[in-house]
Amino acid sequence: MILTQEQQAILNGEKGETLAKVMKTLVMYGDAFGAEKLVPITSKYNHLVTSFGLKVMSPVYDLMQQLLDAGVFSGQKFSVDPRPLDKNVPANFLQNFVFKNFMYTKQEFYEGQLQKLGLLDDDAFTCTCYMDEVGNKPEEGEVLSWAESSAVVYANSVLGARCNRNSGIIDIMGSIVGYVPYFGLLTDEGRKATWVVRVETSKMPEAQLLGSAIGMKVMEDVPYIIGLDRFIGTELDGKTTAYLKDFGAATASNGAVGLYHIANLTPEAKRLGESLIVEGAKEYVIDDAELARVQAEYPVMWKKEDATPNLCFVGCPHLSYEQLVEWTVNIEKGLQESGKKKVQIPTVLTAAPKVLEAFNASEYAPRLKATGVITSYICPLMYMNNPLCKKMPVITSSNKLRTYTTARYYRSEEILEIITKGAK
Repeated sequence: MILTQEQQAILNGEKGETLAKVMKTLVMYGDAFGAEKLVPITSKYNHLVTSFGLKVMSPVYDLMQQLLDAGVFSGQKFSVDPRPLDKNVPANFLQNFVFKNFMYTKQEFYEGQLQKLGLLDDDAFTCTCYMDEVGNKPEEGEVLSWAESSAVVYANSVLGARCNRNSGIIDIMGSIVGYVPYFGLLTDEGRKATWVVRVETSKMPEAQLLGSAIGMKVMEDVPYIIGLDRFIGTELDGKTTAYLKDFGAATASNGAVGLYHIANLTPEAKRLGESLIVEGAKEYVIDDAELARVQAEYPVMWKKEDATPNLCFVGCPHLSYEQLVEWTVNIEKGLQESGKKKVQIPTVLTAAPKVLEAFNASEYAPRLKATGVITSYICPLMYMNNPLCKKMPVITSSNKLRTYTTARYYRSEEILEIITKGAK
């Protein structure tokens, strides 16, 4: 790797042993992917994926303490993924005992380390840091050092920023030295599509299901999607970006997609069109039958397949303000149609703390509360990591949560029917 004079000086230890180790790690990381150089990070803020104080993650806390002791801090303020716990989310005595005594025992300590390193503020815990309410929204073309897969794919695809699918800790190291290795999705060539996906469904496909199908097919490649714009439009408004948030998270978790292009919609596709497609690109056609096949083949991880669900999570990644409003209205309507006053299954809608703050100040918050639904800033995935929670029959509209836990996936319309009418 060719380094600048400044970069080489850091590697040589001229700014201290700790910073030299950070630079060495990034150089080795870049070498592993064939990077020829390091390029500056140009975003105002960073985002870290590691937000949870798991007892077993002592090497992370040791590393962070070494940085702090050496006076090495992030070159950017940063947001971080959601907190793992919230007392408002249903959990019995034994589950809470495991959470507090065997799992997230270092949460308070770790958050203290994050604050010293450069945490944006006490409410900057969300996987959707790019929400307007949160304030960590990169500009098109900016170079990032992120690791959260759902945020990386959103930043690359919807915002037109540039970021590889980094691993945890690499994100903070890039921010500390101010550079990241130049390869993959940072390059023009790496952002070209090697798949053409044609959406030929009869109606707007569920975002999480469509993303799952594409992710499992193309894996880490870049898809160029044709035909989706006829359902979701050609403008990146609130409803469309919320759709793409969920769609992208599913491509990233059910596969390893870090960037997608949607014809006539996403920034690079609008500007460059089909010139983004490489010669000899593979094709994948998605129709109603293909989506039905994909959903039917999801394994049911419950001990009893026909068990009655006793918890529902909606919001992985976190919901937008518009989605909270939409769920409120739809749940009210569903309850009215079924002649019921409260949801039939404990239901948790999750969103960023600052999104929830805005929602709680609206007319919709008391209406949602009246239905029995709980709102939370929690990370549902971290909740489901509890061995006792894994055994629960949990349902979700998130394909990411389905992929990483024992939660069972249903489309949003199916979830709505289950929680307002009761499981059949």
